[in-house]
Amino acid sequence: MPTALKILIAGGFGVGKTTMVGSVSEVAPLLTEERITEASLGVDDLAGVEDKSATTVAMDFGRITIAPELVLYLFGTPGQDRFWFMWDDLATGALGAVVLADTRRLENSFASIDFFEERRIPFTVGVNCFHGRCDSSAEQVRAALDLDQDTPVVLCDVRDRESSKDVLLALLETARARVAASLASSDSA
Repeated sequence: MPTALKILIAGGFGVGKTTMVGSVSEVAPLLTEERITEASLGVDDLAGVEDKSATTVAMDFGRITIAPELVLYLFGTPGQDRFWFMWDDLATGALGAVVLADTRRLENSFASIDFFEERRIPFTVGVNCFHGRCDSSAEQVRAALDLDQDTPVVLCDVRDRESSKDVLLALLETARARVAASLASSDSA
């Protein structure tokens, strides 16, 4: 039996979480998207994503086999503040998370980063280069988000399967390094 690991795909509203789960999943992803209606006016901030017509209202779910002995179960979180009550439940048992960021709206990344830092859950920042463009380098994003040097920042296009896999592999390496460091410190104690 392969080892199954739970990974969260998180980030602000409209950053590409559903797209990432869909692009990399080897099974038809479970999507809980609903049309954005007038009821969300004044509730959901569409600034910077005015063309968005659907939104995740619970979670997205997908699966990818990294190696015969390793399967990742991907849980895409909802991005709107009103659905944040689900995040603690979704994070239970997670090995780590990908925080997707949009350089046009980097401030929307802080809440997700804070969430994982406070819970000591390893994460990688995937900078979604919309329309094949990225106006900032990984180091510029790292500085703007005030990230530790051991937090990977990966430029990606979440529409592309290989690009999304690269972000997931960076996360797995980060989680592996954290587990190794933890084991080393407990051995020396």
